Amino acid sequence: MDLSIIVPLFNEEDSVEPLYRGITEVLKSLECEAELIFVDDGSVDSTFDVARKIAANDRRLKVVKFRRNFGQTPAMAAGIDYSIGNVIVAMDGDLQNDPRDIPKFLAELDKGFDIVVGWRHDRQDKLLTRKIPSRIANWLIGKVTGVPIKDNGCSLKALRSNIIKRVPLYNDMHRFIPAMASITGARISEIKVRHHARQFGESKYGLSRIYKVLFDLLAIKMITSFAVRPLVWFSLLALPFFLIASFLLGYAIFDIATDGSGSISIGGTGLFFATLAIFLIFGGALGELIIRSNSNNFQSYPSLTATELTLDENSSFRK
Repeated sequence: MDLSIIVPLFNEEDSVEPLYRGITEVLKSLECEAELIFVDDGSVDSTFDVARKIAANDRRLKVVKFRRNFGQTPAMAAGIDYSIGNVIVAMDGDLQNDPRDIPKFLAELDKGFDIVVGWRHDRQDKLLTRKIPSRIANWLIGKVTGVPIKDNGCSLKALRSNIIKRVPLYNDMHRFIPAMASITGARISEIKVRHHARQFGESKYGLSRIYKVLFDLLAIKMITSFAVRPLVWFSLLALPFFLIASFLLGYAIFDIATDGSGSISIGGTGLFFATLAIFLIFGGALGELIIRSNSNNFQSYPSLTATELTLDENSSFRK
């Protein structure tokens, strides 16, 4: 299989058919063997029924249904797990991404890149609630991770399967795929893509996701930093505690040396901080041993257990 196209869907009953027609029209111009994977992320409308009817007439289409809503990242991860293509194209199911951009992504991969990210340079979203927060978030993500992507939130991406299947995806980590993949040495490119205004339904995102992005960004920074040199970073974490312990223990010793009576509480607090610093350093050393003893330390982690998804029994899921 040459190409797998993965589309997470959540309450997109009106978008499924036009999206399918748009993708299949593009596939006609591509000389490759392709499959489509629609992942219904616990929709409460007729999204799954519409997708299942289409799959009954097109064996290229696989439909995976979740029992409840897990989120876009688990849906994307499930599609990646069940894909068999050498190249994976992921996109949104709300018709804002344009399937006509897919050939441009494949051409960019042919230049030697491993991941190609879409950039919605003419984004058709609200300024205050979508565009401005997105620009701030993209700037912050680039500064923290060191991977300067202009549009981390664009779901339209092309990925080599041997790279993306080694990247663990959970929570809302789909927007951090370039940063996570950079650990593996992936070559990353970004191209301009079309972006359309939403035609049906309502957006699933808003300002409430900002705090999630910040926490995920903190987690990504820890992962990308610790994965390279854990002893260095754990030692940096231990440094403040070591300085506090040195000050408190020094004060207690000086107090004992001058008048013969030291404060037990100050000395005990100093010992506590010293012990904490030692534990952090040993934790970093353990991390170094794990990394050095396992050259393939960036394995693929299943994002869902078998009990968390349901496959259609009437051949709407085929492998």
